[in-house]
Order: sequence, then structure tokens, then C-alpha cells
Amino acid sequence: MNTNSKIYVAGHNGMVGSALVRKLQQEGYSNIINRTSKELDLRNQQAVDNFFLTEKPEYVFLAAAKVGGILANNTYRANFIYDNLMMEANIINASYNNAVKKLLFLGSSCIYPKLASQPLKEEYLLSGFLEYSNQPYAIAKIAGIELCESYRSQYDCNFISVMPTNLYGTNDNYHPENSHALPALLRKIILAQRNQESEVVIWGTGTPKREFLHVDDLADACYFLMKDYNEKGIINVGCGIDISINELAILIAKKIGYEGKFVFDESKLDGTPRKLMDVQKITALGWQSKISLEDGIERTIKEINQAKLF
Repeated sequence: MNTNSKIYVAGHNGMVGSALVRKLQQEGYSNIINRTSKELDLRNQQAVDNFFLTEKPEYVFLAAAKVGGILANNTYRANFIYDNLMMEANIINASYNNAVKKLLFLGSSCIYPKLASQPLKEEYLLSGFLEYSNQPYAIAKIAGIELCESYRSQYDCNFISVMPTNLYGTNDNYHPENSHALPALLRKIILAQRNQESEVVIWGTGTPKREFLHVDDLADACYFLMKDYNEKGIINVGCGIDISINELAILIAKKIGYEGKFVFDESKLDGTPRKLMDVQKITALGWQSKISLEDGIERTIKEINQAKLF
């Protein structure tokens, strides 16, 4: 991949896709093509086929996905499995049909079994039952991995699958019901501080542990892997450090000066007890995360305030 290569970033308006575009532009890549969801419905096979036939991208970053937090995943189960299956199948098949040189498929840490040993090694895939609340999304992502592996096996396609941990940062979703854990906490605690509220209600027990990676670190890892990784099998991307939801809330409160108390609504789902990625594989290749959680949260709070996101 060189700076003149024609690159398609599917999902360029999303948090991950926009971070990938920023990274590529920073590295001097200018021949980047994209389409909004209104311009191209990735669930429509004929539309995707026509797009690839016309544009002929050489490299594809498949970051397009229907995503959401635990409530959205559990509520819109059919939408999450259908939309993600259709998008990935159409793009991966069109990439094969149009001789794309390399495709990078973005999965998720939720592909791993709910009670898998920690940290999560790549070989744990399909070794146990999934977390029920996001099972449709996880199964769709596992299908995407299998698509990449099968096209590699049958047609010798250079399609790779990258499994990021929980992400946050620029262009995140702060919807009060459909956001992930970290942006949801940021919104609640920032608003509590502004409104001088004495307490913040947090879903679940606060005990589940999660690993968080700034989206710019993920974009850096994907760029690295697109250049240097061509092997079969999935590869994890994370920082290798996790934190409990309660500890995360305390950290956010510290960063914005909130002194109220936290109340945990234990009637809400906790999800998987712990999700920590084993990152030995990518570390051995020479990549590691650079943005600490504290620095990343500070940067994100600044962006929220500057953009007046809520």
C-alpha cells in the first residue's frame, strides 16, 4: 500500500472509520474513497457490487457496522445480526470479485466466550458460550471472521481480521440509551457536574472489568497491520490493562472535579464479568498502544466541551 493506492474505508463517518481516515491522511494517503449510508446502502448486494465495479478499490478497511451498548444490543437483536451480516458479506464478496489486494475486517472483543479465561487469547474463539445480551452482534462478527478465513483458504485472498477491545474517543456515540460504557459514563457524570446533581446512577453492579483503547490507537494499529500483517487467523488489538466500571467512574469524576456519589442500579445487566485482551501477538510484531486511559479521557472531555456535544 503506497500513498497513491486507492483505499476504501467502509464506515468512514463512524468513530473507527473516521479515525482510520485521519490516520491515512496524516500518513500522506490522498486517494481515499468513501460513501455515506445514504449514498450507498451496504446491506444492498447489487449496490455494493456496482460500487466496487465502478471504483475498483485496491485496499479496503471494513469498519462499517451497526453498533451500540448493552441495551441496544439486547433490544434490537434482529437488526444487529441482519445488518452486520449483510454489510460484511457484501463487502467481502465484492472485494474478492474485484481483486482487492488486501482487506482488513474489524471485529470485536465480544466474539470471545462469556466465561473464557483472562486475558483473552486469539485461540479462545468458539471455545464456549457467548454473552447473551450481545450474542447476535457477536455471531455476525464471527461470521465475518469466517468469511475472511474462507475466502483466504479457497481463493488465496489477503483478508485479515482484527479484534479491537472496547473503544472510545473522537466521534463516539453519547446517546443516553444506545452508547457504550465509557461514553455513557462520561455523559452522565459531566451532566451531573453541570447540573450540580448529588448522585449519578450507574447501570449494573460496577464490578465488571473492561479494557479501553482510544480509537486513534486502534487506527494506528490497523495502519500497521495493513502494511505488515498478512497471516491467517485473528489478531487482538488492545492496551493490555483493564479497569472496573466503578474505578472508571471514579477516574472520570476526578478528571472533571465531580464530588457526588455513585448509585449502582443492580437491576440492569452487567454483561460479561471481564474482558481483557491478550495482546502478545501484536506486541511481538512491534506495535503497542501509546495513549493512556487517563490521557485519552482528558482529551475526550476536552473535545466534548469544545464541541458542546451535550
